[in-house]
Amino acid sequence: MKLVVTGGAGFIGSNFVHRTLAEHPDWKLLVIDKLTYAGNLKNLQSALQPGRCDFAHMDICDAAVADVLRGCDAVVHFAAESHVDRSIEDAGDFVRTNVDGTHNLMECSRKASVQRFVHISTDEVYGSLPEDGEFTEDSPLKPTSPYAATKAASDLLVMAYVRTHNFPAIVTRCSNNYGPYQFPEKFIPLMISQAMAGERMPVYGTGVNVRDWLHVNDHCDAIELILLRGRLGEVYNIGGGCEMRNIDVARLILRTLNRPESLIEFVKDRPGHDLRYALSCAKLSRETGWTAKISFEQGLAATVDWYRENEPWLESVRSGAYREYFERHYVNRDRTLAG
Repeated sequence: MKLVVTGGAGFIGSNFVHRTLAEHPDWKLLVIDKLTYAGNLKNLQSALQPGRCDFAHMDICDAAVADVLRGCDAVVHFAAESHVDRSIEDAGDFVRTNVDGTHNLMECSRKASVQRFVHISTDEVYGSLPEDGEFTEDSPLKPTSPYAATKAASDLLVMAYVRTHNFPAIVTRCSNNYGPYQFPEKFIPLMISQAMAGERMPVYGTGVNVRDWLHVNDHCDAIELILLRGRLGEVYNIGGGCEMRNIDVARLILRTLNRPESLIEFVKDRPGHDLRYALSCAKLSRETGWTAKISFEQGLAATVDWYRENEPWLESVRSGAYREYFERHYVNRDRTLAG
């Protein structure tokens, strides 16, 4: 298989690239990434190999995407603006990338006769849940943030292309991911990095918001199964089956790092903050046999260890020095390249 991975220098995308290279030595990958603030080529430093895993520095909104899709078999579409707080400050980039970019990518994929297109979305398109119940794939879309609204719009656009153009797409909606290479403005890596540095750990409101946590490796396993065996035109939820309050996650991180709870600092809640997310994964399990294998305690301990062992990576991201890696290695070179 020749596989194109958009947003492959980001958190989930880079983990998917590493896993795919390890599991499928006969596959060839092309990573497309604009390298915005959350895209980090250091995430792919050991993965890029000429002819095996190549890299194209481009925006999914560009018409030139059509050129690199020629001859590819499938697309796994991770590329997105995804930070809720940034979308509240300015939603423009979210509309452009998440909606316009997805539209352009599908048009280019149609012209290239791509056989399968997996669109990675989020449970946030469903909105907020009360204290009980789970979202299913048939739950109505009720996004509450500009980020979630743009992801819901892209989901609807993908499904419209399936119906109108018989486009070979599948939509996946995952719960909150955590694991290696996650940009440290997201909740778990932010809590870990702040605790490691002995700095204040900002928690919104009173920390009672509940999230369903999914280790990125379990997520990548599910994506591969859906890529290979999922039914075209379907939506699949991917959840970790692990609901926890934000305050309890912060406390567990502090205990793991042997830091005092006095580091926790409650800050003003963000506008429209969803109370709870939870996903039913019965459809995915029934059709593919997938279940999450990594417990939250095991996965969090491994994630803390990874950040401890990769402090130079963390420091380069916190300082912004990781941007220099791209400029040093890739500026003034061809658009499509490896290593």
